[in-house]
Amino acid sequence: MDIGNLSSVNDLYTSASKVAASKLEGQLKSDYSNASDDELMDACKKFEAYFMEQVFKEMVNTIPKSESSGSSNSTMLDYFKDEMIQKVAEDSTEQNSLGLAQMLYEQMKRNYGVDAGSLS
Repeated sequence: MDIGNLSSVNDLYTSASKVAASKLEGQLKSDYSNASDDELMDACKKFEAYFMEQVFKEMVNTIPKSESSGSSNSTMLDYFKDEMIQKVAEDSTEQNSLGLAQMLYEQMKRNYGVDAGSLS
């Protein structure tokens, strides 16, 4: 594999990020009037994880970048940094760190008239 030309890796990375965002958008635009409690909560957790991921990425962007790193290293570093941020956002959502998913869940239950069930 030629690591000298990483523009295709960068394009692939950007494309994967856009696909994940559009997949979430498509899921959130779904009709949840017949959804189960688990499906509703899953959508809310995915939204919270995506929201937290975007907040974390913006926080990272405030850190000044070092000029010594090369462009090939920078592309790979950005990829792994974004993967780590995504995992941290997912983990913190599972631990109810913000409570945004729970608030969305309660609101969506009211909006869609989903029967109240116990959360696990």
